[in-house]
Amino acid sequence: MRRAWVFVMITALSGCSPAYQKGAIPVNEEGSGKDVRWLKAEAKGLGTLDVAMVKPEGFGPFPTVIILHGNHGFAREYLEIARTLARQGVVGVTGCWFKSEGADTRFINPIACPDAPAPSVLTNQNVPVVVDAMVKAALQQPEVKKDQIAFFGHSRGGEAALLYLLNGGAMKALVLNSSGYPDEVIAQASKINIPVLVLHGTADSPGDGGSPMSDIQRARRFVDAMHAAQKTPEVVYYNGGRHNGLFSGPKQYDDQMQRISTFLHKNL
Repeated sequence: MRRAWVFVMITALSGCSPAYQKGAIPVNEEGSGKDVRWLKAEAKGLGTLDVAMVKPEGFGPFPTVIILHGNHGFAREYLEIARTLARQGVVGVTGCWFKSEGADTRFINPIACPDAPAPSVLTNQNVPVVVDAMVKAALQQPEVKKDQIAFFGHSRGGEAALLYLLNGGAMKALVLNSSGYPDEVIAQASKINIPVLVLHGTADSPGDGGSPMSDIQRARRFVDAMHAAQKTPEVVYYNGGRHNGLFSGPKQYDDQMQRISTFLHKNL
C-alpha cells in the first residue's frame, strides 16, 4: 500500500546558492548539523565512501532518494538537495561516490573525501559496484523504506544511476539532471521499465561544465529511444539552460526541486 505523504509546496528556497566560503572542507566538519547522519560504505577494494543521510521529521520508514553528484565532486549543494527533499517527506542519501580531482567547481562548494575512489579507476563495470555500496549503507538504516528507493543523478551521477539500473540495480523511479548518455545507455533505453524524469538544459555543452556525453543532442536521442520503445518519460528541457543550471541560481533550482518532489510523490 502506498505510504501517505505529507506534501507541501516549495517556495523561496535558500539552499540553491548559499553564501559558503569557497574551498573543500572535510566531511566531519560538515557533519555538525543535527539533521545529517554520516555513514561509511566500503566499495569492494575501490575505496571508502562518506555517505550523508538526511531524514524527515518522525520515525518512518520513509521513501528514499539516492543522490549522486556530478563530475565536479561531492559538495554542500548536494546536502541542500537532500535537506530539501527531507522537508517533503523523503529521506535524502548522498555522499562522495568518487573524489574530485581538478574538476570545475565554479558552481559548488566542495566537501573533501580523500578515501573515495579516484575517477580514473571507475569503469562502466565497477561504477555499479560503487553505487551499490551507497545503496546498501542506506538500506541498513531503519528510517529507510527498503522497497521505495529512487535515484537522482546529476551529470556523471545520472550516467552512474543509469548504469546501475541497466546492470540489475533495483529502484522505483529515476531523476536524470544534465545526465550523460553514452551510446550503450541509449541503445538499452527500451530496457528501462520504471518512471523516469529527464531535466536538461538546451545549452548544455562540453564548454559549459558538461561533457560530450551530456550534450543536449544526446539527451534528445535518449528520450527519442525511450519513446520508440513505447516508454513515456517525463521530460523538461530548459530553454537556454546550461549544464549546471541547477546550482547557478534560485529560479531554476526552485523549479527543478518542485518538479522532482512532485515526480517522487507520484511514483513512490
